[in-house]
Amino acid sequence: MKLGTFMMPLHPPGRSATETLAEDREAILLADRLGYCEAFVGEHVTDLAENVTSCLMFLASLAHDTKNIVLGSGTINMPNSHPAAIASQVAMLDHMLKGRFIMGISPGGLMSDAEVFGNFQKNRNAMFVESINMVLKIWESEGPIDLRGEFFNVSTVKTAIPEIGQGLILKPYQRPHPRIVGTAVAPFSQGVTEMARRGWQAISANFLLPEWVKTHWPKYVEGRTAVGAVAQPSEWRVAKSIFVADDEKTAQSYGRGATGPYHFYFRQLARKLVGGGRGNLFKVDQSQPDSEITPEYLTSKLVLAGTVDSVVDQILAFREQVGDFGTLMYACHDWIDPTLSKRSMQLMAEEVMPRVNAAIAAEAGSERAVA
Repeated sequence: MKLGTFMMPLHPPGRSATETLAEDREAILLADRLGYCEAFVGEHVTDLAENVTSCLMFLASLAHDTKNIVLGSGTINMPNSHPAAIASQVAMLDHMLKGRFIMGISPGGLMSDAEVFGNFQKNRNAMFVESINMVLKIWESEGPIDLRGEFFNVSTVKTAIPEIGQGLILKPYQRPHPRIVGTAVAPFSQGVTEMARRGWQAISANFLLPEWVKTHWPKYVEGRTAVGAVAQPSEWRVAKSIFVADDEKTAQSYGRGATGPYHFYFRQLARKLVGGGRGNLFKVDQSQPDSEITPEYLTSKLVLAGTVDSVVDQILAFREQVGDFGTLMYACHDWIDPTLSKRSMQLMAEEVMPRVNAAIAAEAGSERAVA
């Protein structure tokens, strides 16, 4: 199992954006030094708590200061930009990173973003599909572009001068295009099946109960099987909120306590999702009242917190529950205490994951011996 990281990111709105943007950047630089394989960063325009307004701009700031880590948009909210802007900006970033880039895409889940861009009452899923289809066609095109859709038009036919390059849009470094992934947040997500049909991969969100994460793999298999392909667990990424400490008391107070960043994260998320009619994500029994979806309830259900040995056991138990997957995406949270947050990332990379993988290898060896 590989180790990556996923950053929404989410900070207390009163914190300086100057500080939090620097902090988020430092987290990815640290992940690179520690050997994390991937880092995805989200974006929102109308949220002071999630103040990376362009994930592509943010990742560009890391292009020449990271060495090995693959950077991913987590995600580009496709309906909120023009396909030509997305195609050209992704292509440029892919060249800057020399292919160390994964293109994460989605319809966008923040309703205030949808409103500000004028698509709150529109079919954002249809906009999403039309947009990514146009982006891919732009990259396929060898001449002036002329694409007409329900929501977007892309044309350079009237003004193109191909012999000098005018009217043509830059193609990515990776051909025909970067790997494409999408976030999966709905139980039994049909979107996962559609992504798999197109050869795209899925990241299961860190705020989903294990019972719902488990439903994504069969949907992925369904999509790959439909096109005659074999689904591989290595293609599935699963995000999880994790805090590792040197002692159990610190692990519980920072990882689940009311003054810690994880409690803040789930307090903020519950207000958005439960208030927006998505409380089902946090319930196995849908008759459970929304009033029970408290930050305390969510941190107890959704945060893996403990010492190294404890977190190893919790990850293995989680894997046993949801099934095998290829990359564990360590979810970044606000650094209320930078020392503790950095130490957690270090322990995760240097001690937790080697033990997790040793246990997985031993399990596989036992299964082969029995067979």
